[in-house]
Amino acid sequence: MLLIAYRQAGSVREAIAGALAQTYSPLEIVISDDASGDDTWAQIEAATAGYAGPHTVVLNRNERNLGIGAHLSRLVERSRGELLFVAAGDDVSLPQRVETVVAAWLASGKRLDLIASAMTDIDAAGTSHGLIVPSDLQDWRTLDDWAAKPPFVVGAAQAWTRRLFDRYGPLPAGTVAEDLVMVFRAIAGGGALTLREPLVRYRRGGISRRVRNLHARDVVARLLKNNRHALVETEQLLRDGAVAGASATVRATLEAQLARERFVSELFGVHGAVDRLRVVWRADAVPAALRLRLWCYAQLPGLFAPFFALKRALAKATS
Repeated sequence: MLLIAYRQAGSVREAIAGALAQTYSPLEIVISDDASGDDTWAQIEAATAGYAGPHTVVLNRNERNLGIGAHLSRLVERSRGELLFVAAGDDVSLPQRVETVVAAWLASGKRLDLIASAMTDIDAAGTSHGLIVPSDLQDWRTLDDWAAKPPFVVGAAQAWTRRLFDRYGPLPAGTVAEDLVMVFRAIAGGGALTLREPLVRYRRGGISRRVRNLHARDVVARLLKNNRHALVETEQLLRDGAVAGASATVRATLEAQLARERFVSELFGVHGAVDRLRVVWRADAVPAALRLRLWCYAQLPGLFAPFFALKRALAKATS
């Protein structure tokens, strides 16, 4: 189990307690702080001090912040198991999580490369708000299925085989949506499965929190935040597709995604109406309607003022 934490001093002890309570054995638990600036590391040390249970516990503290993808890749290198469970410092794995997933993996003859599960949605206080159930990943049998309609996934309740890293290599720095990349790899290999039983208490926060776009600037900020990691991840998917021998359809889908992300990066990276028009004109691989809409956000955000004023009024009326 790879438990990664960053600035989660208030929740990491609960996450560690969930890891240490796992009923499966033998289990190696690698707990790592990604150079947090708060008391996360102190909380990790306190939560594991004197542990004398059945599991092997390994602590790691990065000297500098690596980000999600590179952090996980470092822990993969420092761990030994065949099956790798992701755990975040603000989520809680239920005691039967590893045992249940390992049983499903063994039942497949170790064929499956990724197993996900449902999650209980909790808030910052730990109050439950129903279930989150990812797509039934067993329905995606080929990368062409993925290209036709990518599945809904959440990395907080995933387990992967080490062979996915052996075949495709580490996740690159800048990767945030590691779950998308790992599901792609699994579908290209031994396949994936979703268990309907909730095995993780998933605390929404950070990049997974619900964000309401109440101004044009909110849309732009979210677009650019997603764009930074989408560029990295889409390029990685193209490389992984080449390794997997993906079809022309899959490659075309990924190349279209990459063209869009490069367009967004270039459009918002220049200043001045003329330069932005040049970017719009050159991006002929991106649908014209999308180019026009994003140009308006970049150059004429005031056009959207009436729409967002109405949206704010509705939000206030329903709050």
